[in-house]
Amino acid sequence: MSSPPDTALQQPPNATAQPAQDDADNQVVIARQAILDEHRAVFGYELFDRTTSADSHTASSDAALLFNALSYAGSEALVGKKLVFINCTHASLAGGHLELIHPEKVVLEVPTLPADAAPEQIEQMVHTLQALRTRGFRIAFSQDVLRRAYASWLPLASFIKLDMQAFKPELAGPLVKFAQTNSQAAVVAEKVETAEQHAMMASLGVKLFQGYWFAKPSLVKAQTIRPSQATIIQLINLVRQQASTAEIEDLLKKDPTLSFNLLRFINSSGFGLSCEITSFRHAVMILGLKKLFRWAALLLTTSRKDGAPPAVGQTAVVRGRLMELLAAELLPPEECDNAFVVGVFSLLDAMLGIPLERALETVALPQPVLDALLHKSGVFAPFLELTRACESGDDEAFARTAEALHLSNRQVNWAHLQALAWAESINDA
Repeated sequence: MSSPPDTALQQPPNATAQPAQDDADNQVVIARQAILDEHRAVFGYELFDRTTSADSHTASSDAALLFNALSYAGSEALVGKKLVFINCTHASLAGGHLELIHPEKVVLEVPTLPADAAPEQIEQMVHTLQALRTRGFRIAFSQDVLRRAYASWLPLASFIKLDMQAFKPELAGPLVKFAQTNSQAAVVAEKVETAEQHAMMASLGVKLFQGYWFAKPSLVKAQTIRPSQATIIQLINLVRQQASTAEIEDLLKKDPTLSFNLLRFINSSGFGLSCEITSFRHAVMILGLKKLFRWAALLLTTSRKDGAPPAVGQTAVVRGRLMELLAAELLPPEECDNAFVVGVFSLLDAMLGIPLERALETVALPQPVLDALLHKSGVFAPFLELTRACESGDDEAFARTAEALHLSNRQVNWAHLQALAWAESINDA
């Protein structure tokens, strides 16, 4: 018996073109593997980040995968109207990125805890999982959830995935029976590699299947159209100031790539709208300032080139906020926004992989901002030096610049803590 053909498993024709080498940094590559029902029709797709190994993904990589799948790879081509199964770390379950998607479209694959986890740690997760279920997410667990220690998790399971490579064939019956008797979850037989495995699981009443016998994971490649880091930061600034819809709309009109990404994201199947949004004003009103802020922050950290370390975007945001808070102690309110821009833009070279001078050519900035960034001079220069000293732990530079600005250690340290907490809230609030 050969593998069943399924045209739905073929790669989307618009996502397979080999890009030019020059565009390699602007390409998203996501792997997907189909989950089939008893009639061998596609029930859903599990998505994988091919840039991250299975045992090293983090909350940040989870957010980037889901964000890229919806924003860049064209979710209609990637998953159509099917369910999306996404592997999650426990840390990512509280991430703000989950508020940007429609819960009914996504199944969160949640791992059990390490073998040495204490019973109270397992129980503490119940509240988080229950909150996700209340919001409408479905949750999938591996067969490890069938262990006695996880009895409190079982009622929260929508899917239980049985790994055909993880147990002997004679245990299949007892495992399926236990799962069906003690939960309302649908059983998925995964890593099915032979016709015999499929037939055995089907005879036990299993109706969902995933594995190489049906289809190997296929790579979906898409060219991204990414707005400049500078424009994204302008958008973040407008949202932070609670600017009017008209002001935000004006910025979107000035940058086609930014508006294109926003409309593509809000119209993706994962966002769950029943009608297509075509106006920028409508998109901003539908999304709201809180979600628009999260979207822009995620766009900022996922728009960097491959060579930029993952922490660069976060560090830039901390710098901006810290400079803004320090400037608020000494400068007029209108100058604080420019201080924020100096801090964030001071890492544009690392984020874009090009010299800072060249990066700054793409955006019009006030002369005092350019003086601080390019010449280390002017009103903002000592604030930037103090911010860098906070990052590096340079006590001598810290003492010298804080004294020159007449700021106490307590003022600076408190501002730094506030900046770190604020930056963390971008993804986790």
